[in-house]
Amino acid sequence: MSLLDATLQLLDGFKLTLLLFGLTLALSLPLGLVFCFGSMSKFAPLKWFTKGFVYIIRGTPLLLQLMIVVYLPGIAFGAPITRWPIFGGSVPTAYFCGALAAFVINYSCYFSEIYRGGIINIPKGQYEAGQVLGMTKRQIFFKVILLQVIKNILAPISNETITLVKDTALARTVSVMEILFCAYEILTLKNIIWPLFYTGVFYLVFNTLLTLLFGYIEKRLSRFRS
Repeated sequence: MSLLDATLQLLDGFKLTLLLFGLTLALSLPLGLVFCFGSMSKFAPLKWFTKGFVYIIRGTPLLLQLMIVVYLPGIAFGAPITRWPIFGGSVPTAYFCGALAAFVINYSCYFSEIYRGGIINIPKGQYEAGQVLGMTKRQIFFKVILLQVIKNILAPISNETITLVKDTALARTVSVMEILFCAYEILTLKNIIWPLFYTGVFYLVFNTLLTLLFGYIEKRLSRFRS
């Protein structure tokens, strides 16, 4: 197998890797904020339920969560596995949706703790100053607090985002045909191992682009340094 043939085949898998990554990030970032507000709620049942849920998700392996979310509904309800017409019909809907749900839940819980840490680290004087100026709680949050929170949480968010890129490889274990799945397929069918190591180039290039992006955002937010 030539380098070009391997690259094209791995690119097919990388498309699904990017899809899983993009959807997970787009869904888990706002859902993490919901969990954050739940864990900081003054309504005790909601607060402790959210904290307990986040504790369980953060305390158990993502691989185990993938297995439960993907396989349990099929075992319990006999859910059929159909295929999406994208990528030549190579995406099993139940497996992909299950993997996506597991990733979203897992990363939402981690993001929620990052958000919570960013919010509670804002000095109380910032809130008090907004109140003195006659601002509502909503105005204080969106006009005074939010950008400072973003600046505080940018580094841990960037770390989790880069971790997410690498964690998408776990989707292979539930038959999602991401890039590592394609590399193992080449290994099995062609008995060639180098494409397996070649996948590292795809991850490195993508993570480099993300690092540059977060570095640019960090510079833009540098005016909020205290």
